[in-house]
Amino acid sequence: MGVGRLLIVAGILLLVAGIWISMGWKLPFRLGRLPGDIYYHKGNTSVYFPIVTCVILSVILTLIVSLFRR
Repeated sequence: MGVGRLLIVAGILLLVAGIWISMGWKLPFRLGRLPGDIYYHKGNTSVYFPIVTCVILSVILTLIVSLFRR
């Protein structure tokens, strides 16, 4: 992948991240708090595994990268 395409992909990802951060609370769902994410809290210990969030982000990023490889 050339440097130009890499910069385009990075710019698009930064744009999407910026929009998500600025408008994230207005969306009907929030990444990191999806059903299927595991949160365990007992006493002073809390453990969080964002499994579903990671799967969704992986699929989205795979689709974006595959579009630019063609």
